[in-house]
Amino acid sequence: MRRNPIGRTTAAALAAVLLLPLAACANDAASSHNGAAPAGRQVDGPKVKIMVGGLDKVIYLPAMLTQRLGFFADAGVNVELMSEPAGVNATTALLAGDVQGTVGFYDHTIDLQAKGKNVESVVQFSQAPGEVELVSTKQAEAIRSGADFKGKKLGVTSVGSSTDFLTKYLAVKNGTAVAEFSPIAVGAGQTFIAALQQGSIDAGMTTDPTVATVLDKGLGKILYDMRTPEGSREALGGLYPSSSLYMNTDWVEKNKDTTQKLANAFVKTLKWMSTHTPAEIAEKMPADYAQGGAEQYAAAIKATLPMFTTDGVMPADGPKTVLAVLAAFHPDVKGKEGSIDLARTYTTEFVSKAATG
Repeated sequence: MRRNPIGRTTAAALAAVLLLPLAACANDAASSHNGAAPAGRQVDGPKVKIMVGGLDKVIYLPAMLTQRLGFFADAGVNVELMSEPAGVNATTALLAGDVQGTVGFYDHTIDLQAKGKNVESVVQFSQAPGEVELVSTKQAEAIRSGADFKGKKLGVTSVGSSTDFLTKYLAVKNGTAVAEFSPIAVGAGQTFIAALQQGSIDAGMTTDPTVATVLDKGLGKILYDMRTPEGSREALGGLYPSSSLYMNTDWVEKNKDTTQKLANAFVKTLKWMSTHTPAEIAEKMPADYAQGGAEQYAAAIKATLPMFTTDGVMPADGPKTVLAVLAAFHPDVKGKEGSIDLARTYTTEFVSKAATG
């Protein structure tokens, strides 16, 4: 059946309005890998479009790696990977029905439930944010914790993004009020690096491979490292599940066989990652993802690898941590904690079957 173009436009507009407060997903910024990725091996099976919040970002590495390993085809599903560095646009595309899945931060599912939309994490890639708060080398002595954020310019992907939320949480946790510092939208990659280098920001939150580049150039130092479960617990008080495959709950219920195929493929990839070295993982990825060189790219993967799960299962206490962080600042979540049903923001049905299948 042909979709009514007016209905499609209305849906897209509604989705955009719903997502304005959330803005972009963590570390969503300008990327050289926009649009669709080259198609993988085609099989006799269903076709699914998945929008990724930046295909070349290490935190979303399982998406492209699954295609490169041929695991989508092995599972019997044809997947078209699309890259939209602005996470708000990736989620809008999902709500509008332009794609069937999104690889992005789990926190979107909580935010959307607060807005009356049912979206769930089907495969949980990570148990930590994968984010790093970097301080300019010029400010390293002045900024030693969130208590020193007062009066500073702090880089975030965009105002209202997951990096923005995490920055605010780290500030308030250390006694700095949100109004006492200035969040500056600088994106990631080269725009983040330039802002740090030019002094437009005193510190900022980003992920690999940007982190690796900043450290290699001596432009900044690590203040908070949330690339590991230990780092997440220390900074946020618990595990903080972030990158995931999330989908509309209604679509999942109507397409369980296809959803299972996707889960099978991604879980197979997560297991593969747990048994291979960072260098071996890097070798499977597109060559142009290693913009700082193969060695630096492998090092970036090594530093971020601890954030990933090995089975796609949601960490037991992770959703509570994410809810606590969002509830501290997000206008659509704060005060509604009691009405958020975390059990509806994720499912382990498919990854459990994938593990035994």
